[in-house]
Amino acid sequence: MKAPGWFAGLMTGTVLDGQIDIAFIRTDGDSIAEFGPATMVSYPDDVRSVITEAVKHAQDWNFNGDEPPIFAEAEHALTRAQARAVIDTALAHDFPLQEIAAIGFHGQTVLHRPPYKARRGETRQLGDGALMAEMIGRPVVFDFRSDDVAAGGHGAPLCPCYHAALLKRAGADETVAVLNLGGVANITWQGKDGRLIGFDTGPANAPIDDWVRMHNAGSMDDGGHIAASGNVDKDRLTILVSKSYFSSSPPKSLDRNDFMASIANGLSLEDGAALLTALAAAGVARAVEMLPIRIERLIVCGGGRHNPTLMKAIAEATGVIAEPADNLGWRSDAIEAECFAYLAARHIAGLPVSYPETTGVTLPMSAGRLVAPGASATLAGSGDTL
Repeated sequence: MKAPGWFAGLMTGTVLDGQIDIAFIRTDGDSIAEFGPATMVSYPDDVRSVITEAVKHAQDWNFNGDEPPIFAEAEHALTRAQARAVIDTALAHDFPLQEIAAIGFHGQTVLHRPPYKARRGETRQLGDGALMAEMIGRPVVFDFRSDDVAAGGHGAPLCPCYHAALLKRAGADETVAVLNLGGVANITWQGKDGRLIGFDTGPANAPIDDWVRMHNAGSMDDGGHIAASGNVDKDRLTILVSKSYFSSSPPKSLDRNDFMASIANGLSLEDGAALLTALAAAGVARAVEMLPIRIERLIVCGGGRHNPTLMKAIAEATGVIAEPADNLGWRSDAIEAECFAYLAARHIAGLPVSYPETTGVTLPMSAGRLVAPGASATLAGSGDTL
């Protein structure tokens, strides 16, 4: 292995909260040597609006025909905003840009369709790696999911190898798993023999947030107070949990809109939030049951860990300890951004990112495309350089 280098990672989730997560880590793509700056930056309002509109158009497009023209507009806008965020973060922390070996740029997922029977999956993340490389003047690894999907995998989740590195660094054993509560939830488990399992457990924050927005009650269920004030419609929950996704064996993945807020239609604001929160917890419980051994702890990262009602529901549904990743000293809000810094390092080191029991590929494989500054002639004279 080469000596560890500095990598920057970027992530914006499917929850569409308008935030860019940025994190720097020093790694060789195997172990984590050091954590550097990490922060969260808000998109400008106009960029947030065009991304939201692109996601709406993606639903109508559904991989049929030409891509909506708004994709190009959104891709350019979000790439410029995220490149600026890297530059500003480096400047704020007196971190020389030339020390960054590469940037892991996930981009914005606008549509994801997992494989089904003989049908290959499809996925689309907006993000112009060449433009970012030109703006920052450093290599960029991007488009992490396409090759996995082309090889018959789900293209998701890609975080298990980084979760495993964090667990190893913390000295955790196989009775501990990682749960990420983003727009969709995913779980990671690694056995003593190195066997790595990871899959989406079900919906998490996305439908809850959408439900609250639909009722003009804010952008999220802040503190879980809305759900805590409601009652779970147990009959409706039973019907929802009986859907085939929850009983199907991994590997498996979800799009943020596979379980939409509309499944709570007809309920009050409070009861709908309670139902969607209970559904997220029930999905985690089913996932825990599918792991090879009975785990004892869930280390929870992602925005959902801030929701005590959801955390309590998960602990009750699973019967295991669910604790915030912050308790282990992890930078919970930065983990997904750290992950894509780590995946960029793995790409450069030629190490695998996808595995048969994470994304469903036949053999472990690398991920992403590397582009260096100046690689795209189309950028000449664009005014997008630093």
